[in-house]
Amino acid sequence: MKASLPRRQRMDRPRRSPAAVQLVAGVDAADDMFGSLAGCPPRPLEYPVVPDLDDYDVDDAPVAGRPAPASDKTLAVHAGEKLGSGAAAAETDSIATPIVGGTTHWFRDSADLIAFREGRRRSFEYGRYGNPTVKVLEEKISALERAEATLVTSSGMNAIVATLLALVPPGGHVVATADCYSEARAFIRDKLSNMGITSTFVDLDDDMEALESVLDEGEVTMFYADSMTNPHLKVVDVTRVAELCHRRGALVCIDSTLASPINQKPLALGADVKPLALGADVVLHSATKYIAGHHDVIAGCVSGSEALVSRIRTWHHDLGGAISPNAAYMIIRGLKTLALRVQAQNRTALRMARLLEKHPKIERVYYPGLESSPWHGVATRQMAGAGGVVGLEVASDMRGAMRFVDALELPLIATSLGGCESLKITHECEYGRTEGKGKCDEEKAKNGIKDNFVRFSFGIEKFEDLRDDILQALGKI
Repeated sequence: MKASLPRRQRMDRPRRSPAAVQLVAGVDAADDMFGSLAGCPPRPLEYPVVPDLDDYDVDDAPVAGRPAPASDKTLAVHAGEKLGSGAAAAETDSIATPIVGGTTHWFRDSADLIAFREGRRRSFEYGRYGNPTVKVLEEKISALERAEATLVTSSGMNAIVATLLALVPPGGHVVATADCYSEARAFIRDKLSNMGITSTFVDLDDDMEALESVLDEGEVTMFYADSMTNPHLKVVDVTRVAELCHRRGALVCIDSTLASPINQKPLALGADVKPLALGADVVLHSATKYIAGHHDVIAGCVSGSEALVSRIRTWHHDLGGAISPNAAYMIIRGLKTLALRVQAQNRTALRMARLLEKHPKIERVYYPGLESSPWHGVATRQMAGAGGVVGLEVASDMRGAMRFVDALELPLIATSLGGCESLKITHECEYGRTEGKGKCDEEKAKNGIKDNFVRFSFGIEKFEDLRDDILQALGKI
């Protein structure tokens, strides 16, 4: 989707020097969570201060000969609607996208139906196959991902299952990272094996040798990974993975839920994407998290080329994981503020990670925005910000970690992430639901999750309020 908006006249005002407006992979300085804080001079305070940034955008400097594409901030508001195809939603002059609740759409005559079936007329037929409100949401996500097509589903897990079933045939081979989403891992390992699909799980902590070894051993259909991972916030080098996999004919599927479309663009489409297009074939999200952003709707989405998404859509029609128009409307409304929310969450998480990294009652902080993180280099190359999730290990045992969590007054104890409210969870364990309680401790140990581990998902509350709450709670350990 290509879209541009007319430029509005700006009042003259002083600009910072070019050195002060730092860009990472072409991202505007207001969204660059690494450059905007990393460039600050050292301060004697125990926590960093975010500089006052102006609204400089990369789109202020369009490439000669063509209009600049709309920025993520603008696309999140207008894509699929004012900047859409015009045929997605019911004709209306309402600013808000209408909720089209009808499940069945009628045709004027037989010729009208034939034109629709032959693709000469854009319309809808039955709610399980498509809906005008849902179509607006799909166009909006496609614009943010710079994808040819997007399919929105009833949950993130539904998007994962539909994608794997559609793109990995019987006899295929899936290579996945050992720390991918636990329910996706269980589905790949246990369910796909019943369909004659083999799987290998690799650890990419140190280098790509494990992946290269599996690729060299035989034909691989798909590489599947989360970037970033939950809860240790590891960042997969998507560009390097894509080079290795495409050389051997394997597809690359990235679950980018913890990054959001604002912080990372995994797809290969559109070489002028900012941040940089990384080379993946398919990108997945649990839209329940950052995309919807308000802890009030469950959904998933998968984006990529029209050819691949069409194959996934066919399976999705059979699985029946259609999202309701009401849920789609709520996500559309949430997406309007996605860029603003993620920007605030990026800033809060980085400031908090830097503060906690120096605190005597914290043993370790996991956050790729920190220069001490082993994932900082790849995160800086391929991301505009490191997201709102921070993991840490307190200098205590499980009981101390629980005392810390229970003493917090603002963050809520909950397992999700990406919403406006800050959340917390202690001794993180996603394995009990899918692997049985008996294997929980084993899986935690295998994935390096200690009993003193605490995960935060920071929302959009004022940083100082969260900081004071966390500092007082640390005093209870």
